[in-house]
Amino acid sequence: MSTGAPLSGGAAGPQALRPLLETVLDALAAGAARRGGPLPAGGPGQSAGQVADALRHEGADSLRRLTELLAHGSADPADPACAAHLHCPPLAVAVAADLAVSALNPSQDSWDQAPAATALETALLAELAALVGFHPEESAGVLTSGGTESNLMGLMLARDQVLGGIVELDGVPAGARPRIFASQAAHFSVQRAAALLGLGERAVVPVRVDHELRMDPDALAQAMAEAAWQGATPLAVVATAGTTDTGAVDPLHPAADLAARYGAWLHVDGAYGGGALLSDRLAPLLDGIARADSVSLDWHKLGWQPAAAGVFLARRAETYASLLRRAAYLNPADDEEAGYPSLLGLSLRTTRRADAFKLAVTLRTLGRPGLGRLVDACHDLARATAEAVLAEPALELHCAPILTTVVFRYRPAGGGPAAADRLNAQLRRALLHEGRAVVGRTELPGSGPGRVRLKLTLLNPYATPADTAAVLREVVRAGRELERTAAPG
Repeated sequence: MSTGAPLSGGAAGPQALRPLLETVLDALAAGAARRGGPLPAGGPGQSAGQVADALRHEGADSLRRLTELLAHGSADPADPACAAHLHCPPLAVAVAADLAVSALNPSQDSWDQAPAATALETALLAELAALVGFHPEESAGVLTSGGTESNLMGLMLARDQVLGGIVELDGVPAGARPRIFASQAAHFSVQRAAALLGLGERAVVPVRVDHELRMDPDALAQAMAEAAWQGATPLAVVATAGTTDTGAVDPLHPAADLAARYGAWLHVDGAYGGGALLSDRLAPLLDGIARADSVSLDWHKLGWQPAAAGVFLARRAETYASLLRRAAYLNPADDEEAGYPSLLGLSLRTTRRADAFKLAVTLRTLGRPGLGRLVDACHDLARATAEAVLAEPALELHCAPILTTVVFRYRPAGGGPAAADRLNAQLRRALLHEGRAVVGRTELPGSGPGRVRLKLTLLNPYATPADTAAVLREVVRAGRELERTAAPG
């Protein structure tokens, strides 16, 4: 029976896809041409109105119309003026590989749903473990949805290894509860993970950072000593390898030394900075990562993969024991004894895409040297952009780039710190509304006014210093226009 809705798999699947892919590609081109910049002008109201109008229509041309709408209404990370977030422009070869996964739809929760993909993910993870410095035959890991899931897994294993599993905190004095130590600049998912694990967000002890937002090792030592003196259990140290704002890498060897001294788990959040492992120039920044008990990596940042392409790695496979689950319909013991492997006990998820495939294709196509050159290109661009900031009197650089981010602010002619904060926030929104540029905004650790900064997160290896100089000119123009309109008289 024909329904006019063919499937993507089977022998006939490619032929069914071919004309649809032509439609999609044409619509992507048309939408991007209509947009004509890094994002659509007009702001949230206009975008919502266009979506509502498009959804009123049905019919055979829905794929074309809605794809063109999506392309027109997207923030395009391939545009050099789209540089706010850790949101990379994916490589075409990775997107093509991801299409194959979508068409075949393997699910990684049992071997009989993904025979080749199961073996491929296992082999890829061994390769990535070696890249980190783990012994491939002694470690274990899984593809994740990103750093948030990976950080949750690392702290879950920490809880189970250090505390022996789920703990009941009722009646335990606050000072004696488990403690997780992370820098003031660590990702917010650390607090979220502590809450989800039943430890509470207050279990996370923020550790002082320096000007570059790098964890202060002396402050970490003091915080752990105070917690131990109060009777608390130092559960884990979370060291960040590439903070979201400055790309700072926490001191990994001191963190490992202190974790070992107190019997704590060391988790390294390398969701951003893990990409430095691809570069001979930047890999030394991550010296000490091999001492971690677990590591997060995100290849949909400095790896140019379509999301999601997160990786979680544990240095010792036996620490994964608390995640093991047996479901008779997915991974019966006799199947595994007969040589049919299962990845179910490695993930928090059940149904899971074969996200390892696109990364495997990319690595085989470009190799580590090819990807490393892309990392170095972004690092070079960040350094050149920082020089341009320093050369512009209206801008103020926060610190020299460490990886590929440039943190700065517009310096108004008058007014105090609070006025500067408001102006920087307003000029960013003005650029968004105009569709001119997508510039990031952040706030430095601390309290009080004067902490708002702008940020360029440079993940396009083909952007040039002229491109980022043009973005900086837009920032200065928007800032000066806002100052003029706010001036009395």
